[in-house]
Amino acid sequence: MVHASTTAKKVFPRWGWIGLLLIAVAWPYNWFGPEMRTNLAFFPLWLGYILTMDALGYRQKGHSLLSRSPRRFVFLFLLSAPVWWVFEVFNLRLQNWVYLGRERVTDLQYAVLGTLDFSTVIPAVFTTAEWMAGHRWIQRFRPGPRLAPGRATPWLFLVLGLLGIYALYAFPIFGFPLVWVAPYFLVEALNLWLGNRTLLDWTSKRDWRPLAALAFGTVFTGFFWEMWNYFAFPKWDYHIPFVEFWHVFEMPLLGYLGYIPFSFELFAIYHFVVGLLEMPRDRYVVEGLEAALRLGEGDTR
Repeated sequence: MVHASTTAKKVFPRWGWIGLLLIAVAWPYNWFGPEMRTNLAFFPLWLGYILTMDALGYRQKGHSLLSRSPRRFVFLFLLSAPVWWVFEVFNLRLQNWVYLGRERVTDLQYAVLGTLDFSTVIPAVFTTAEWMAGHRWIQRFRPGPRLAPGRATPWLFLVLGLLGIYALYAFPIFGFPLVWVAPYFLVEALNLWLGNRTLLDWTSKRDWRPLAALAFGTVFTGFFWEMWNYFAFPKWDYHIPFVEFWHVFEMPLLGYLGYIPFSFELFAIYHFVVGLLEMPRDRYVVEGLEAALRLGEGDTR
């Protein structure tokens, strides 16, 4: 377990300043640069965001994803790209988002640039969730209902996951929201069978705060995804049935709800992969969330 020193707390580390510098340079370029500007700006902009969020988490408690293990931090980027490509495959059927300007690059350029940009998704979510967990209003969440796995839980999750995947392919107009739910159930079923870490480790103790940190952290990240996309080019645009109203940037307001289960999917997928790497009870992500939540111990919840 990592213990923060009192001198380390409240220090904004140097990589945070590097992150802020990257944002200061890449953000204006991403909005106001030459026509294909986002091809160059997206990765440094989001690398800046990730370093800044990680530094804010470090300032809270004296350690962070990057400081605990730079090698594991890089692994988050390597994992993120193939994970998001899976969602791109789902979208071939759903067509919920399209990339404006895609036709101006070759398939090879799209594959390379897309892979580089998609590598920022998981690090952005996990660094933000860890920072979010350090806020008093998250720490003071009262215990929720006890949700513990039983013998039938993996089978129930497996059935829900498979039915969800079937429904989103068979009935994409109605089943499209399941892309943000079904993979969670499917992967979490495997995690339960393999003895990997799951979100139920917390809910079985009536502690829903880590889930809240993941959920609100990802919605917060989603706001920046959508804001920085708004004046970008190339950029993504949405075609989401039934909810095309009350837009916040390109995203319909109700579409932001999809970020909540998406955070749970990423947590489950990460622990499935590290479980395959023979680290079933891996604490790299977990210890940061729990340490941030412990900052509020002693307060009345």
